[in-house]
Amino acid sequence: MNKIVNYIKQHPEISTITGLLILFYFIFFHNIGNYPLMDVDETRYVGISREMFRSRDFLSLFLNGDFFFEKPPLYFWGECMSFAFWGGKINEFTARFPVALYGMLTSFLLYFTGKKIVSRTFGIISALLLATSMEFVILSKFAILDIVLAACTTFSVFFGFITHFCKEENKKYFWWLFYIFSGLAVMAKGIPGFVIPFGVMFFVSIVSGKFKEIFKPQYFVVGFLMFFLVTLPWHVIMLNTHDPRFFDEYIVKHHLQRFLNSEDLGRKQPFIFMFLTYLWGILPWTFSAAAAVCGWFREKFSAVKFKKDEVDNFIEKIAKLNPFKNFNYNELSNSRKFLLFNWIAFVFIMLFFSLSSTKLITYILPVYPYSAVILGFVWKDYIEKGTYEQEINFSFKLFGGAFILAGFLTMFSKFVLPAQIYSDFLTVKWFCIILVLVTGSASFLFLHKKNKTGLFLTYVIFMAILSGWGYKKFFDMDYKFGQNDLMRMAKFAKSEGYDLMTVGFGKRYSVYYYYDGQVEFFTEDDYDMMDEILENDNLRIIVRNNDLPAIEKSADITIVDAGRKYSLIKAGKKLR
Repeated sequence: MNKIVNYIKQHPEISTITGLLILFYFIFFHNIGNYPLMDVDETRYVGISREMFRSRDFLSLFLNGDFFFEKPPLYFWGECMSFAFWGGKINEFTARFPVALYGMLTSFLLYFTGKKIVSRTFGIISALLLATSMEFVILSKFAILDIVLAACTTFSVFFGFITHFCKEENKKYFWWLFYIFSGLAVMAKGIPGFVIPFGVMFFVSIVSGKFKEIFKPQYFVVGFLMFFLVTLPWHVIMLNTHDPRFFDEYIVKHHLQRFLNSEDLGRKQPFIFMFLTYLWGILPWTFSAAAAVCGWFREKFSAVKFKKDEVDNFIEKIAKLNPFKNFNYNELSNSRKFLLFNWIAFVFIMLFFSLSSTKLITYILPVYPYSAVILGFVWKDYIEKGTYEQEINFSFKLFGGAFILAGFLTMFSKFVLPAQIYSDFLTVKWFCIILVLVTGSASFLFLHKKNKTGLFLTYVIFMAILSGWGYKKFFDMDYKFGQNDLMRMAKFAKSEGYDLMTVGFGKRYSVYYYYDGQVEFFTEDDYDMMDEILENDNLRIIVRNNDLPAIEKSADITIVDAGRKYSLIKAGKKLR
């Protein structure tokens, strides 16, 4: 043991990286191949990647036999590289490996940048905060595009930040990296990949007083040449090959209309939607973040002494809380500058996605790295100086108490849940009970011992266990609500050589992926229109159980497989 301790002291960097690698393995990679791909996006995007890999057409995207013009190709290229790297295997692990890698690399970026600008301790804290933020972890183990955009924009923006802290002779390299990764971000998800890095650095350059610097030819001209070398070739080829459909679908519908008009896409949400998403997305750190905000207000308002009936001076007193009053950028330490830059990025990205007409919970993912840096300062100051100690301690008393209460209440779930739901819940019941009881108890133990580092690590370990082992259990439970039926029926139809169709419930791409062939999605509500498709004796149809009576009115059906929510049927024309 002493040899290990001595080695860690003598080689802190190697020991830190090794420790983070081990922890990141359990957070990002453990078990990612042991549960099926999820509907709808995961099965859809991996299915597109599979078609690209098999066809060796690495330019045009195909989904279920038709062109797919919603997204650029970077994510799909990464998937194909993973399939090739793992010997041509296409499965859940090889599909999720690239996104887990993006999550891990982005977390390491926070460590190395934080260590360089602030301290090693800060780098570790901010990296762990990112790697254990709930939504970031989930989407780093979910084979969809958002983590690719988040990773590329974070690398781009952080390289832009570093131009303010590096030696003058090295600036051009970091500016070039900024433009290259901005280009990759565009190739990951289009317009947001351009707006986020360039928008953030625009405001950073204004606040820092270095706006003119970004237009130096060695940065600006060379940088944009690199940006266009990354982004233009594919877009030009697609426009020349598939115009006007590519222009109408890719540029107009899936970029401009997503931001300006979500009516056709059905994804309109209120302005506050992204902020509410963020609050659950940073669990389990939401409570400490809220506590820090309360602590900041307590400190600021404690300096404002109100006298009775002093309403007229209220605005003047509030003005004293202005954080930009007497602001002088050049007097800030590097740590404070870095914090300021991350606040700018956080606010800009939140506003950008909140102003967009189309909103999905996954869109906000690029904000989490900057949130982790901001919270990293909170936790560093709390651990080292006891800053906001009263508020953060109280928040974890509430959080730990809620965990313990939830654990005990879950023991009696059998008596309040319907029998079928309780049977499904058994998949995760005892895992949840033990995990939350131990975490809640550890919270009070470390609070009692005033061990702030132990409190922080309690929730890091909680998220590592939840990610490494818990997510599989939760996904397995979720599949029981219908996706297990779809996957089983799709595999059966494939193994028996049947043609496959779904009727009446939209496009569930788990059918497409696990059938491993072209599927006809029939979404009409008028089942009398099915007469023309009932001639194919080799056809099998997946329908919702609730729709069977309506289908029986227009067709003779034989149930091949009856599931919990769906049935696989053979249908023929009804004799009248």
